Amino acid sequence: MARRPRPPGARRRPKGAAAGPPPEHDRSRQAPELPPLIAEFETSAPDLRRAPPDSGREVAFAGRSNAGKSSVLNRIVGQRSLARTSGTPGRTQLLNFFRVGEDARLVDLPGYGYAKTDQATRRAWQANVEAYLENRQTLVGVVLVMDIRHPFQEFDERMITWARMSALPLLVLLNKADKLGHGAGVRALREAEARVADLPNVQPLLFSALRGRGTDRVLTILREWLCLDGEMPPDPAD
Repeated sequence: MARRPRPPGARRRPKGAAAGPPPEHDRSRQAPELPPLIAEFETSAPDLRRAPPDSGREVAFAGRSNAGKSSVLNRIVGQRSLARTSGTPGRTQLLNFFRVGEDARLVDLPGYGYAKTDQATRRAWQANVEAYLENRQTLVGVVLVMDIRHPFQEFDERMITWARMSALPLLVLLNKADKLGHGAGVRALREAEARVADLPNVQPLLFSALRGRGTDRVLTILREWLCLDGEMPPDPAD
């Protein structure tokens, strides 16, 4: 079975990259109007060997510890606690799989960076993330969550380099946009677009897990990646 290029930190690069959705300025401050993805927890795996069968389509969520990755996931699925949130960085320590369709999943990857645990454990977490990104054949796209006030840290740059090599689409969410004023947020988005202008498969987007800003656009992209365009959630009254 073919393997992808090495994830963050790899040296080799392919000659081309597949096109992704074009960047655009998301100026909306309204709550999302599209229905959230209907998700349920499937399993947690300490490593790729104990992950669910490598079939169907998956979108992974990655990010530095405390960038708000779990809060983003909870916003996308319209639940408060599907993905665990905490003020303590490094709480996500496993590969967490959430089923969102007959043959589709969202995957919450361990946060990269600071965590109150020993160095060997942190290295093991990162090795599991790299193994997943390199070998998972069901992976069709990655959502990279950044804190808009501290974007493009070392891990973020490595993920963007990996996206260039793998040719998979990468959606960069500049999360916590509610922490900035409108003008500052637009400037941050434009700076992000300029940094990835030569990467057609990388799209930055303003996002606020707290306020819901950008949620409709993310839901549209995820439904396309996971081939869920024709699926709508059941009526709660049924």
